[in-house]
Amino acid sequence: MKTAEIFDGFLENLKVGAKASTISSRRKEIAKALNKEFRSNESCIDHTLMVGSFGRHTAIKGVSDLDLIFILPPGIRSTYEGDTGPRRMLERVRDALKSRYTNTDIRVDQCVVRVQFTSNAFKFEVQPAFENDDGSFDYPDTRAERWMVTKPREEIAATKECSDRTSTNMRHLARMARAWKNQNGVNIGGLLIDTLVHGFFSKTPDYDSAGTSSFDLMVRDFFEFLKDEPDQDYYRALGSNQRVNVKSRFQPKAKKAYNCCLEAIAFEGKDSANKKWREVFGTSVPLKTIESVRSFDDTEQFIEDRYPIDIAHSVKIDCEVTQAGWRPTSLREMLRDKVLLMPNKNLRFKVTSCTVAHPYEVKWKVLNRGPEAERRNNIRGQIIDSSVPNVRKERTTFRGEHVVECFVVKEGVVVARDRIDVPISSTSGVAGGV
Repeated sequence: MKTAEIFDGFLENLKVGAKASTISSRRKEIAKALNKEFRSNESCIDHTLMVGSFGRHTAIKGVSDLDLIFILPPGIRSTYEGDTGPRRMLERVRDALKSRYTNTDIRVDQCVVRVQFTSNAFKFEVQPAFENDDGSFDYPDTRAERWMVTKPREEIAATKECSDRTSTNMRHLARMARAWKNQNGVNIGGLLIDTLVHGFFSKTPDYDSAGTSSFDLMVRDFFEFLKDEPDQDYYRALGSNQRVNVKSRFQPKAKKAYNCCLEAIAFEGKDSANKKWREVFGTSVPLKTIESVRSFDDTEQFIEDRYPIDIAHSVKIDCEVTQAGWRPTSLREMLRDKVLLMPNKNLRFKVTSCTVAHPYEVKWKVLNRGPEAERRNNIRGQIIDSSVPNVRKERTTFRGEHVVECFVVKEGVVVARDRIDVPISSTSGVAGGV
């Protein structure tokens, strides 16, 4: 496939799609319930503002967090002053929504009222706020016990200005960056992504009018920009200039993506180019419609076919390698020292750290690669459960380059993921299980 065909198909597959109509319906229901509570009317469109990635039009398929500001009547502002005012306001919003959604999980969460729609695998975070004369909003914060200021209109305006100036490429790149985040488990917030994309276009005009035939070079240069960013605790958001915290370092995974881009560009026109782009962005990247005849069963499954993905947390996995008569060894230490696995090793993949609050599920994927796996008709790749909580036990069997992935599922959404390469030498490999 040509570069333009790959990225045209990729962007089409990233669209929010049919989910957008459901989101719109839920927004109207929430607005109706709150307008009834605060204004004694049942308008389903007035006094609300979609913010976040959906409001900036940079959201992609699988989006699970919807940010909605409900604009409060200014006449009640004095009633909710003082250190108890923020909590009383959020509790009033919570109670009004509970009257509308009697069987839905609705709770106060510091600055918002969270409405979890399990049937749709997404949640609305409803933020009641008073609008100020300059277009900013005062919102309640129960931790600070006071009203804080946010400026989402300025962020929306800056996104639109940059997108218009760059022939929509700003929004295209922001969506592709979200696909990279979700594919590679990068714990980075949506506002920071849009801020970094905005910063990239501020540094170069090279892609302001680029078509999709040049998107391979655009994403390559974007990941080069990301990998070279200095470590810092926060950035200033596009438009509003408000502080956006950095959750975790994104530079190492950006460097890996940059190197994958170089390989994909070198493979242009070959099947391997599509596959390499998939390593960067996931299965939204299309493959050629005509596949070569396989001598093996393609049993690989993809987590995005079972759950929406919206990475908002971090998880780390390692593998304890053991063999009779030998002390256990960390696989990551072996990889660091460039030591390959040998036959007859017991492998115990385990979660070593996770920022997701309980309860959650852990799923695994063990994928065998290479000619030996294909000859044995044993590539595996199914989505499977833990052997014991947070642990997957395997054993080396035949050689090849293998991959083990871990997915953390919270309320029906994959919110964290990690992977580890398992290089097997001689006659070993990862197959079967315990």
